[in-house]
Amino acid sequence: MVRFAHISDVHLGGWKQQQLQDLNFQSFKKAIDICIEKKLDFILIAGDLFDSAYPPIEILKETFSEFKRLKEAKLPCFIIAGSHDYSISGKTFLDVLEKAGFCKNVVNVEETKDKIILNPTVYNGVAIYGYPGKKSGLEIPELRKIKLNDCPGMFKILMLHTTIDKAKGTLPTDAIETDLLPKVDYYALGHLHMDFQYQNFVYPGPIYPNNFQELEDLGNGSFYIVDTEKENSLEKIELKVKETVLIEVEIRNALMATEQIISEIEKRDVEDKIILLRLSGELETGNNSDIKFSQIEEVVLRKKAYFLLKNTHELKTKEVEMEIEIKNIDNIEGEAIDAYSKQNPIDFNRFISQLINSLSIEKQEGEKIESFTNRIMDETKKILKF
Repeated sequence: MVRFAHISDVHLGGWKQQQLQDLNFQSFKKAIDICIEKKLDFILIAGDLFDSAYPPIEILKETFSEFKRLKEAKLPCFIIAGSHDYSISGKTFLDVLEKAGFCKNVVNVEETKDKIILNPTVYNGVAIYGYPGKKSGLEIPELRKIKLNDCPGMFKILMLHTTIDKAKGTLPTDAIETDLLPKVDYYALGHLHMDFQYQNFVYPGPIYPNNFQELEDLGNGSFYIVDTEKENSLEKIELKVKETVLIEVEIRNALMATEQIISEIEKRDVEDKIILLRLSGELETGNNSDIKFSQIEEVVLRKKAYFLLKNTHELKTKEVEMEIEIKNIDNIEGEAIDAYSKQNPIDFNRFISQLINSLSIEKQEGEKIESFTNRIMDETKKILKF
């Protein structure tokens, strides 16, 4: 009866590293290629097309180019905003895409005192409803009140960018109870970066992994093609754009760590692959700054790896307890600084008291965060004489 793509969590512009940002876009482009090639009836994007409500101009230019291809192929695209590309003002670049005729935002809401009524976007006998995701799960209390302006006899789709109770697991977050949602034929979900199905509730996973852990767990992005004429209506499409190689190294001596890491890299075939370097352990000798990542990156370059992504969250410095005899309880801070300076005699110590004072500056009423941050940075630069 109908064939469509269910895409979510594209997060264009999400990676800070340009190489990974490029892969993210390649994965999205590949998804568009497949959708056009398979001549689907339409595409759904269930939130977080962009990583922010106001993405950089370069991201917008590339994105508009892909949506232009969809328009030329006469392949309609229906969208909702997600928690990242949603704006409380209601104005985002999704509106620009819609104004250009590249897609249709299906969110059409009528609010009453105790109900939120969703009106459908009807396309070729399919009724598509949607409600946007919001920051911090603020959409969930609202979802408990939604009702549909029904379209009898039509295939009904509800697009949501949220967490459902059946997929929540141990996540410390609120979730919408699936039993409270209006009954439809297909729930096109986004927000959780996982491949998950419960009855006709479906999360397709992100178009491309969005962080180190996701690259490790997922390896690549994915989406679903739904064909309602087939008994098994869901076809998972994996978007393989670049292989990953996980290298885990436990470190005790930071002074020897560089050679230890290089040795592990030398053993692997990493050509044109993403190296996921996970460092762990409690440092008994040296600290993180003793690891010469510039040398490691030279080896990575020589072995023609695509990119090196580091994770040092599990690498800890052994805590050293300072025995301090406090003579004046009203001057604990000053005596602690003096004791530390004697045990660690370096020139930087003379700035410690001033820096602590600069960080105690209070935000003024009505002052913007950016202005407050700049004021602290200016004070810090004066102390360090930058």
